[in-house]
Amino acid sequence: MLWSEVYRPRRCEDIIGQDAVIRQMTAFADSGSIPHMLIFGPHGTGKTTAIGCMTERLYGENREANTTVFSTADLLGKGKSVLESDDRFSHIYRKDLSLIANFKRIVKWYASMRPLDAEFKVMVFEDADHLTFEAQQSLRRTMERYSATCRFVFVTVRPSAIIPAIASRCLPLFFAPLDAALVRARLEEILAAEGASVPKDDLDLIVYAARGDLRRAITYLQIAAGSGEEGFDLAEVARSETGNIAASAFEALRGGNLEAARGIVESLLIDYGLSAQEVVVELREVIRRDYNHPALVIALADTDLRLTHSANDFVQLNALLARIALEVSGEEGTAAL
Repeated sequence: MLWSEVYRPRRCEDIIGQDAVIRQMTAFADSGSIPHMLIFGPHGTGKTTAIGCMTERLYGENREANTTVFSTADLLGKGKSVLESDDRFSHIYRKDLSLIANFKRIVKWYASMRPLDAEFKVMVFEDADHLTFEAQQSLRRTMERYSATCRFVFVTVRPSAIIPAIASRCLPLFFAPLDAALVRARLEEILAAEGASVPKDDLDLIVYAARGDLRRAITYLQIAAGSGEEGFDLAEVARSETGNIAASAFEALRGGNLEAARGIVESLLIDYGLSAQEVVVELREVIRRDYNHPALVIALADTDLRLTHSANDFVQLNALLARIALEVSGEEGTAAL
């Protein structure tokens, strides 16, 4: 079994690195009342786990009856086949209606259900950045109609994808990347619990490569612990399709095609579900591997800082690409690249 599931926190108190946010969510559960929420931050920082722990604390044994979780990436990204095959939706789904019309119908049906032994139920939309504009507009009206008996929670790595009409109705809660010391301490706890060992250098590399994503760090740790005599090649494990796509964005910039580069980066955000900071990490790996230009490193650092303070994803990434394009088009930049 995956260690990331075995060691997933079961209580609010077990979630590390998000003390301020967890205090708020725990207080909501203990008071018996929560607002609509927009929960955002990079992958692997505890967003979904925190919601599960909060609703468990709020509802106890009635948690499943009072909590509905929608995977919007599946519902709106894989077509009607998901609605037909899922037992939760097949009895509501209508073949003669469009995908968006069915989505509206399903959400409205679940929102209208009375909560069990509680004042309200919770509806969670994971990967909320996959919600289309039309879907979000319909949710706005549903939120207004059923606000007395239903709370809406939107979970995303890209808060800029949420329309203002919804975002303004939600309490924003930011889950920051975990500090390296916390990640390392957690990995050491897991190794002790499993009776396994990993060389210190490999552990250092895992913490560095995870970039505050605890789930990724635990996955790398399990691979490293199971490598045995074969050894653990982090570079090989971490190499991904998204890294190759990021490299193609640089190739487009070198060819003077800023629009193509923008399209490639937007594909990483929308099609691959990366957060803006994860896109920056992919671009940084390309620069470190294939280029040698201090100005590009500075541009990446500036963008990463702004994104850490919740600046708009698309604006900051477009500005980054423009800065890189300026460096590439300049005489010194071209020589260095």
